[in-house]
Amino acid sequence: MPDDKKRHVQRKPQREVVDKSDIYKILDEGKVAHIGLIDADEPVVVPMGYVRDGDSILLHGSTGTRLFLKLKEAPTICATVTLLDDIIVARSAFNSSMNYRSVMAFGIPKILEGKVKKLALNKITDGLVPGFSKVARPMTNKEIAQTMIVRLELDQASAKQRTGGASDDPEDIELNAWAGRLPLKKGFDMPITNDDSKVREIPEWIHKIVEDAK
Repeated sequence: MPDDKKRHVQRKPQREVVDKSDIYKILDEGKVAHIGLIDADEPVVVPMGYVRDGDSILLHGSTGTRLFLKLKEAPTICATVTLLDDIIVARSAFNSSMNYRSVMAFGIPKILEGKVKKLALNKITDGLVPGFSKVARPMTNKEIAQTMIVRLELDQASAKQRTGGASDDPEDIELNAWAGRLPLKKGFDMPITNDDSKVREIPEWIHKIVEDAK
């Protein structure tokens, strides 16, 4: 049964993102999830690439890594995704802050096998590089065997965000000092061709990825 406390923001609940579609938009914009779990009585947090697949996220990595060996034991994990939008400059350092959107999900991960695993591999490939599965060299059976795919359901997920400008104390607002937001840029920069690439011209499908991300 889902834990209701893990489905809602506990601190500053007024910042909770309630609409599921808005939570999914955060996850769709993100690229890296930090996965936390307990290993040998020690906390471990590992950053991993991910994609959202419906009401779950897919994680992938090597079958030989410490994290994925631990995931075979099906422990409860915590996955967090954070998007940083602005640095907030207030009149004081104490009241300076950040605008962000974040998601936290708890659950027992499921290891995928067989045809489901192969489909998930394509979803991850196209989720991180749209259209890549259609032009990339197909993975060999050995490569597939060396890759572990994990699904984490989002039935115990909550999201939180901060928006707006600085929230200064009334007396500080009267100071002769600037306050505001420093927006952070997002998207891809100009693609850089690999030195050993036989194809020097950047293909149109790569240009499209860059343009679509603007």
